[in-house]
Amino acid sequence: MNKRIVLLLIATLSLGACKKKETQAPSETKMVSSVKVETRDIMGFTAYPASIQGRVNNEVRAKIQGYITQVLVDEGQYVSKGQPLFRLETNTLNQSASAARAGIGAAEASIKAAQSAVSAAQVEVSKIKPLVEKNIISSVQLQTAQANLAGAQAQLSQAIAAKAQASANFQGVQANIDYSVIRSPISGVVGKLNMRTGSLVGPSDQQPITTVSDTSELYAYFSMNESEYLNFLKNSYGATMSEKLKNLPAVELIMANGVTYSHKGVIKAVTGQIDPLTGTIQFRVSLPNPEKMLSNGNTGTIRVPKAFNNVLVIPETATYEQQGLVYVYKIVKDTASNAVIQVVDRIDNLAIVESGLKEGEVVVAEGVGSVKTGTPVKAKPIKLDDLLKALKPQFNN
Repeated sequence: MNKRIVLLLIATLSLGACKKKETQAPSETKMVSSVKVETRDIMGFTAYPASIQGRVNNEVRAKIQGYITQVLVDEGQYVSKGQPLFRLETNTLNQSASAARAGIGAAEASIKAAQSAVSAAQVEVSKIKPLVEKNIISSVQLQTAQANLAGAQAQLSQAIAAKAQASANFQGVQANIDYSVIRSPISGVVGKLNMRTGSLVGPSDQQPITTVSDTSELYAYFSMNESEYLNFLKNSYGATMSEKLKNLPAVELIMANGVTYSHKGVIKAVTGQIDPLTGTIQFRVSLPNPEKMLSNGNTGTIRVPKAFNNVLVIPETATYEQQGLVYVYKIVKDTASNAVIQVVDRIDNLAIVESGLKEGEVVVAEGVGSVKTGTPVKAKPIKLDDLLKALKPQFNN
């Protein structure tokens, strides 16, 4: 019996010693790449969706009502100011013009007749007046002659007025005939043709016949929300809005195909108030368009430069998120230790750190998902630029 108790005690002690040995067994050392926290000047960008319009977009409408008989241009064609775009039928107008011209002729004939009547009445007055003065004839005859003269002069005035009216009628009809040729209001590119040959058009139409856009310079419009706008006012140099805009750097346009537009733009204007419906305020960027690559209605993304001077940076691969917080693993005495950091922006695979790290500290650069706090590590230092270069995608031709 005593022998069995002794054996049981020995077995229990041996099992306890094994468990203690397992508990105290050291963790396996993990190989990790590491980088030092650096201080750099970084140029980032804030991106905003943008809509693009020509500098001037003029709707083309008919000034008179009529049917289109000729379409003289095509969509996408460049036209000059005053160039004919459409012709309207003018049969009725031509008839009206003939009638108005005939009215002028009749009025001229009436003027000549009235002038003759005035001349005759004037001769009669001149003949009778000395006879009345000598008491040869009665003054009643002179009064009658003078009344006839006044009547003739009145008829002449009426004839002159009738001619003026006839001329005005003719000019009005002629103007309408001129309006039957619809011309381009500006130099630019013709948009979609909403009406074609045979369409009835008029000045009260809701839809324009087409639009001509001056695309020698383009306007790109983008919006900021109220918070972004307040930060813009706070961080921009200048006492007034015009000074702030003047001091802004040039901006880039990323076209719809992802390619950067070859010409930079300048923010020229900001609307005066925040739209109560959208809670945003609109900015206008001026873009040159010498190659006519862009047109009215294009879309893209405006990238506004954002400078970060003397800031702490680490590779994005060194960070991970958990419950809304951003972490890194610092390497202290060959041991990984997680730390919360504050990231203000992420640019070109770099995380810009506001707090939680100091310059010169060493962090795990990659593979943070396989590391835990307290893990013994053997660091393999790597230069930050070499790591960033490796992270950039490589494209083969």
